[in-house]
Amino acid sequence: MRSFLDRADAGRQLAERLVEDPPEDPVVLGLPRGGVPVAAEVARALGAPLDVLVVRKVGVPWQEEVAMAAVGEEGASVRNPDVVRAARVDAQTLRAAERKQRIEVERRAQLFRGERPPVPLAGRTALIVDDGIATGATMRTACRIARARGAAWILVAVPVAPPEALEELVGGAHPDADDILCLSAPAGFMAVGMHYVDFRQTSDEEVIRLLVPGR
Repeated sequence: MRSFLDRADAGRQLAERLVEDPPEDPVVLGLPRGGVPVAAEVARALGAPLDVLVVRKVGVPWQEEVAMAAVGEEGASVRNPDVVRAARVDAQTLRAAERKQRIEVERRAQLFRGERPPVPLAGRTALIVDDGIATGATMRTACRIARARGAAWILVAVPVAPPEALEELVGGAHPDADDILCLSAPAGFMAVGMHYVDFRQTSDEEVIRLLVPGR
């Protein structure tokens, strides 16, 4: 099982692979909070601009770590119907949880960017980076934000993910991502944090520092 010392180490390992065949005209987009330290290493290696795509997991009310949906900027959203059915969450509860997280999306976008507009994606490669994928809901939502902003190509780059989540991202007639780089996709995947030696929580302050050094 491949493991990473911390998020910066994971970012450097991703960067090593990406510089071998650099994507065309990329904008590196980290998913806050944990994806930003990974994305910062990738952006540094590629000499590319770094920005965020703000996405929030909508957790099952009594088990918040389990994603029944995800919402993000540009009104993007994805639902996990299998999780909703298994948890027996009714439509009203689901909508209320989504509304709550949409408010948080707006707050965090303002916190992380301040008055700066998002880096333009029209006609460019959106290189979307996270510290790992679990259900895939947040990453699929992030891809839809990038698509709505006019990205010409969407490349997802993550250190670790379950194979089925990767298949969902690129499968079907209208895939969310155009291509994926994943360093480890174990069949027995259980949790992203199990693949890191140091998986302590990333703070808002660290995200802001990485996005705007000296701010």
